[in-house]
Amino acid sequence: MAGVTDLIRDRRESPPVDAACAAAEAAARTAGVDIRVLDSVSELEAVRRLYERIWRTGENNPPVTADLLVAMTKAGSYVSGAFDEGELVGACFGFFSPPARATLHSHIAGVLARTQGRNVGFALKLHQRAWAMLRGVSEVVWTYDPLIRRNAYFNLAKLAADPVEYLPNFYGPMDDDINRSDDTDRVLVRWRLETPAVEAACVGLPRQTDAGGAAVALGVSAAGGPVAGRADAGTVLVGVPPDIEAMRESDPACAADWRKAVRDVLGELLAGGARVRGFDRAGWYVVDKQEAK
Repeated sequence: MAGVTDLIRDRRESPPVDAACAAAEAAARTAGVDIRVLDSVSELEAVRRLYERIWRTGENNPPVTADLLVAMTKAGSYVSGAFDEGELVGACFGFFSPPARATLHSHIAGVLARTQGRNVGFALKLHQRAWAMLRGVSEVVWTYDPLIRRNAYFNLAKLAADPVEYLPNFYGPMDDDINRSDDTDRVLVRWRLETPAVEAACVGLPRQTDAGGAAVALGVSAAGGPVAGRADAGTVLVGVPPDIEAMRESDPACAADWRKAVRDVLGELLAGGARVRGFDRAGWYVVDKQEAK
């Protein structure tokens, strides 16, 4: 039966940890996958091959190597896999960052395209959260491409993570079929594991964002390109295109325009102390402007 097999608890665990483990187990059952920590060389080599398939990099330029994953597991870091009837269909890994073991940096999480829509990625993240809380970790951080609409909704609404920093061209050039020749701008998010918003999200109540009364700081033109608007209101909306990955292939010049526009508008807002309240399904970042503290 699908589920989680390796989140071991005892009577000394706290109610929040018990609830996190229960949420992870429920998410895995709903997704119809088995999720567990991976540590053998063969399993970690399978993760490398899986990531090659997802990012379409080819074996000469994998997103991560198996030997690095082996070293990370030996050092106590996190590598997990989601299995559908014995086939590895998703994987996630992260490592600890300062202060010592208080924060887990989640570097890569991905699932096969054929499993999208089953919430396998959600189940992997909930397993990661429970694993971290069992070890006394209070937050997980990671980066994502702010132009990919589905990822923005997943991170900010479905998981209730909080954007904290805009990172221009963070990884430098990446030779894969997802990023292509685009600059690798990223937003750093912080997932505070025991906040009420995160607890609610993990039991299936995504963070709702009311954009009423907000001004459009960056919109989408009829032709699909970015259109600058007003950024002087107290709450502003920053739009992104429906499918930036397809645009990078069909219209790379327009995709580059979007990268610059979102960097200029969202990046400047975050640098100035604004808070991203959330991301709605219509494709808008909802941003409250405030003085940096």
